[in-house]
Amino acid sequence: MLIRPAVPGVQLDQWAVAHRDVIEEHLLASGAVLLRGSGITDPARFDAFMAALYPDLVAEHERSSPRHQVSGNVYTSTDHPADQSIFLHNEMSYSVRWPMRIGFCCVTAPATGGATPIAGTREVLDLLPVPVREEFARRGVRYVRNYGDGLGLPWQTSFHTDDRAEVERYCQENGLTAEWKDGDRLRTTRVAPAFARHPTTGETVWFNHATFFHVSTLEPTLRDALLADFGPYGVPTNSFYGDGEPIEPETLAILHAAYDRATVSFPWQEGDVLLLDNMLAAHGRAPFTGRRKVVVAMADPVEATYA
Repeated sequence: MLIRPAVPGVQLDQWAVAHRDVIEEHLLASGAVLLRGSGITDPARFDAFMAALYPDLVAEHERSSPRHQVSGNVYTSTDHPADQSIFLHNEMSYSVRWPMRIGFCCVTAPATGGATPIAGTREVLDLLPVPVREEFARRGVRYVRNYGDGLGLPWQTSFHTDDRAEVERYCQENGLTAEWKDGDRLRTTRVAPAFARHPTTGETVWFNHATFFHVSTLEPTLRDALLADFGPYGVPTNSFYGDGEPIEPETLAILHAAYDRATVSFPWQEGDVLLLDNMLAAHGRAPFTGRRKVVVAMADPVEATYA
């Protein structure tokens, strides 16, 4: 849904706060709302807007993407290199808690590329053949993460602590198995369902990191090098069926194709604000050139309710 002022002088951010019920209606219908011409090009003002729209802003936990704080509860969307694409995903769907609402704001538009593609999880699920759905429903997903090793994020950054005992306590309370390796390195494993129940609509949605965490989303040369050096259980992130068996290449191809077919994209303009229902819309990032600056804030945390 695209919303923009029809007459001069409308402060779209103020309108959105005053008409939150309209915003929420469209988010539940389509998963995404683009506010074009919001007038917001400052992270502090975006922070204030998101706080007015969603008072319960949240910080990231079990961080998997490099980012840094910009203003208050506003962060860079990602600090990944500009020449790399980021596959579509639902924020923190690998965890037992996630934000229901995500807001992106374009402070500086890129020279080329740099879109934030989105895909409806309803559409992705509809595009999956019944045997694939049934297999994931029966077996679930196993997430394996290795922290540090000169690749990915160190565990101190992901868990916001230098205390190994605190990490172990967090893992025990949040369904993660922690394994300490030589050199103060950490591996975590979690098995979770591939589907979740939306707390408002009650519908079952495709909600997981099975595709995003899998090594198949990496550039082939990098993927092959990592697998040769570390093996499938030693790369920074990887996913398997819940029983630990690998996901078949043909199944991964089906998953990639479903996301591709469900994806829509638009070029960023300065002052754009994109609001997402995190369970109904996955998001990614295209490579870009120029000084792209897109910031993000997350809100309305919920506990996992699995289908």
